Amino acid sequence: MNMPGELKYTKDHEWVKLEGGTATIGITDYAQEHLTDIVFVELPEIGRKAEEGKPIAAVESVKAVSDVFAPIDGEVTEVNEKLQDAPETLNTDPYVEGWIFKVKPANASDVDKLLSADDYKKLIAE
Repeated sequence: MNMPGELKYTKDHEWVKLEGGTATIGITDYAQEHLTDIVFVELPEIGRKAEEGKPIAAVESVKAVSDVFAPIDGEVTEVNEKLQDAPETLNTDPYVEGWIFKVKPANASDVDKLLSADDYKKLIAE
């Protein structure tokens, strides 16, 4: 299972990459594997306020619909429109091409409170 060490993770199986004041967010390899074939992604609206722990997007697979939770507070600045036509990108490349949305964090240091790759590995091993 792929878990890039430079990312931060949530207990709800989202990942976060903070670069230059922007947090890029998606679902983990573990999440996409358990959802199986992803057929639709509901993206948040640009300008929407993200609230930590609250649903902000949704991913639909042939098995179920799962909420994507905001890992930090902030404002949505960009969404991955490519997922509208190719939602399966979340299955094939969840960490690069399969990002879901970007947020301008209300407090960038909130990212430091998220799980490291090692902590996330321990979580999913339980």
